[in-house]
This record gives sequence, C-alpha cells and structure tokens, in this order.
Amino acid sequence: MEIKVIRETVTREELREMAKQQFGDMVKAVVDVEQGTMAIAGELHSDEEAILLDQGSLQKNLWGINLYPDKPFEEWIEFDSMINVRPSWGNRSRYVESAEIRESVTRIVHRLVEG
Repeated sequence: MEIKVIRETVTREELREMAKQQFGDMVKAVVDVEQGTMAIAGELHSDEEAILLDQGSLQKNLWGINLYPDKPFEEWIEFDSMINVRPSWGNRSRYVESAEIRESVTRIVHRLVEG
C-alpha cells in the first residue's frame, strides 16, 4: 500500500479499509507535530518517517503511533514505535514519554481524521 501524507482530512472508514489491507485492525502513522501533518499506511514507521523527511520535516518533530480505527477516540491512538527511541532527546523508550507531545499528536490526529 502506498504511503499517504495527510494535510487535510481522512475518514475513519478509509483508515478501516487501510487496516484491513495491512495489519487487520491497525494503521501505522507518523505525525509531524510542527507542521500538523501525518503520514499513514506504511509497512514500517521508518518508511513514513522517510517520506516526511523528504518533504521537509525535521526528525525531532516526528513521532510514530498506531491507530486502531474501531476503538473509541479515547483509546484508539497507541504511542508505540521504534522511531520514538531518542535517548539524546530525552525519549528512552518506544513510547512517547512527553505528555505535551502526546497531547499535540492527539490534537493533530483528531483534526485530520473525520468520523
């Protein structure tokens, strides 16, 4: 499946279809917290990260997540990705440790995903 960069909106139904074609119930995504964009549908978060870097994003602004479109909005974002491991920037695990960054990612995802 081709990686898509979302600058406007995508529907939750579109995410469900992508999930079915890839991982069953989940879509990988990378969010640029500075530009407010999101790359989706890559096999690996690093593939999505590379697309955003090629389009001018800075690595320090990119955070990998997993979206579960069938879960309620409060539960559907999982902050787990190897690209999030950045000890030199204070993130020592796959989880996005900063509450501020998690809130920013959540706001961007909720703005970009309809329904």
